[in-house]
Amino acid sequence: MLGMLSLGFASGLPYMLIYSELAYWMKKEGVDLSVIGFFAWIGMAYTLKVLWAPFVDRLEIPWLTGRMGHRRSWMLVAILGTVTGMLIIAAADPSSSVLQLAVGAVILATSGATLDISIDAWRIEAAPTDEQTNMAASYVLGYRLAIWGAGLSYIVAGLFNWNIAYLFMACVMALNGCVVFFIEEPTRDIRHRAANARAAVVENIVRPFFGFVERLGIWTPVVFLLVATYLISDKTMGPMAKPMYQAVGYTEIQVGLVSSFFGPWPVIVGGFVAGAVSLRLGLMRCLLIGSALMVVTNGAFAWLATVSDPKTAYLFVTVGADNLAQGFAATIFIAYLSSLCDLKFAATQYAFLSAMFNLIGKSLSGFTGMIADKMGFESFFLFSAALGLPAILLAFLIMLAGPPAARGIRPDSSLEPAAD
Repeated sequence: MLGMLSLGFASGLPYMLIYSELAYWMKKEGVDLSVIGFFAWIGMAYTLKVLWAPFVDRLEIPWLTGRMGHRRSWMLVAILGTVTGMLIIAAADPSSSVLQLAVGAVILATSGATLDISIDAWRIEAAPTDEQTNMAASYVLGYRLAIWGAGLSYIVAGLFNWNIAYLFMACVMALNGCVVFFIEEPTRDIRHRAANARAAVVENIVRPFFGFVERLGIWTPVVFLLVATYLISDKTMGPMAKPMYQAVGYTEIQVGLVSSFFGPWPVIVGGFVAGAVSLRLGLMRCLLIGSALMVVTNGAFAWLATVSDPKTAYLFVTVGADNLAQGFAATIFIAYLSSLCDLKFAATQYAFLSAMFNLIGKSLSGFTGMIADKMGFESFFLFSAALGLPAILLAFLIMLAGPPAARGIRPDSSLEPAAD
């Protein structure tokens, strides 16, 4: 469990250093907002990792795999990649050229996504089924600790500069990565392989996809639209939040204390509230409430963009409200996505659904810098909040008229375990 906690931290740290900290630094150095927005596309490595996951699962690393085992060897290579990416960023100067930043960010994102693949596989193989919940809880806690750890970069940058901050984070990543030498390599079971390529395609792609159509019928496109748009307002406003803080006049220390140290707590509280309320109100009502909360709290950033006196209390209230809504909405959304999956194809179908909402959100986020540059921060955040309105309408429509499967209610037959 301690190893899982440490690996969760290693998984979360690279993503935070790409997604928000880098945007704040570039804005401070005068990099154009459109360029900052395009950097959000680098984070799509976490969505597209499914493309190289089979290679991480099957290919052995010469010499290293024989010494450390399959999972640990890939973890070590991925951790070294993340440290390399951070060091390249630490040596860059955004005011003169962003090319080196981009190279470092690509290496950091690709290595971080590869690390996620190997950590997920290790978690599944290292513990029996009845311990998987505890393993997942340890992973999530480690990931949240990484958010707090990334907040240290603002403090270090405020005391020194951002180059030193990324150098410091590289040292933290390398030190934490030593856990790979202490955890055990799990015993790998040989997975069932399809008899031929055609059978593999049918089993792994065709049947899971058409399983949605069989269960949802004509409501399939409506449900898919809800999945694609539910978190879209949050994903589009995210890349511009930190640049807006800098433009308003918030210091690195203010942002670090409020956004990274205080920020994760409301997310956790929102998740617990979602779990408690959903038992009383049901999944679809909570899905509707979550979509409305995201619109309102994302719109609060438009107000924050207009303040002339950057008081910490303003940032505290805005970030706290948004993160509380985010924790509530994300927890309900994950539960809804899980309810849509057939137990026989749970992994494949969930990967498809998560890729759907991540890919669209990340694709749009790349243009956010150009939009914010043209519209101004206030109008941009109102625009990003408005992007969440279709999700409210779709959730309301499904709640009123959708079939049980579209409302997250499984048929009795799908609850029965498939015979092995």
